[in-house]
Amino acid sequence: MSLPPLTLYLAAPRGFCAGVDRAIRIVEMALQKWGAPVYVRHEIVHNKYVVDDLRAKGAVFVEELDDCPNDRPVIFSAHGVPKAVPAEAARREMIAVDATCPLVTKVHNEAARHFSNGLQMVMIGHEGHPETVGTMGQLPPGEVLLVETVEDVPGLQVRDPAKLAMITQTTLSVDDTKDIAAALQARFPAIVIPAKDDICYATTNRQAAVKAIAPKIDALLVIGAPNSSNSKRLVEVGSASGCAYSQLVQRAADIDWRALSGITSVGITAGASAPEVLINEVIDAFRARFETTVELVETAVENVEFKVPKVLRETA
Repeated sequence: MSLPPLTLYLAAPRGFCAGVDRAIRIVEMALQKWGAPVYVRHEIVHNKYVVDDLRAKGAVFVEELDDCPNDRPVIFSAHGVPKAVPAEAARREMIAVDATCPLVTKVHNEAARHFSNGLQMVMIGHEGHPETVGTMGQLPPGEVLLVETVEDVPGLQVRDPAKLAMITQTTLSVDDTKDIAAALQARFPAIVIPAKDDICYATTNRQAAVKAIAPKIDALLVIGAPNSSNSKRLVEVGSASGCAYSQLVQRAADIDWRALSGITSVGITAGASAPEVLINEVIDAFRARFETTVELVETAVENVEFKVPKVLRETA
């Protein structure tokens, strides 16, 4: 029996970004240097497959520094941590390795610079997300005010409208951030905006690729974790770009095949913390059910690489 024809449009760029790749390498190199166990505060990146793989190699994932012994290395996740966390690790004389994405660190440094100039921060982000918690925790309480939507802007209570600066969570939708930023500028004309967009290159590139394939497809599958902000934004971008069926799946087993009945074209992309092995798994699942043609839709080429911390480059 012949299989129905299907075209898979594979977005590029997709999957791992430089910050995620660096964070995973940091855990693997720490295990090589110090042996197991190595403790990791919070999931190193938001992907179950990646976390389970590192756990099998000897990484122990915890939520707080209190869960770590003093005599084993601890790694801070790619999302960044409040300033109090590395300070406590130093007080306990722990070996601590910072896997914070350098682009998140850029936002931290921006916030610190504005604070030293007497400005109060307004952060566009999602409450409770580790990156937002880490960034807000760089400064004393009350110095970073969080807005999640355009509707939050009118009720914002600031110390001095003439002394404000804007920062953003790196993994938000470009379009959503633009609207909130415009609302902030309309209400607070003196607010200092970032010299360069705080949304990271990888987030921007992956969203642009989704926009490019959206008009060609009947459905979009985004491979990523449900707690991955950038993956969820890709689903939203797909919907906003006219894709009637835009869904997040962690891996091939999560695909709702009944919902895809009768389709002839599907777009596939992956969040910045999803490994290529899961993308290939999804493609293989389609090949088992359809006569599949794969077309690559490349909108950018990424060649960014971030160095691991010096402590891991030094010989033991």
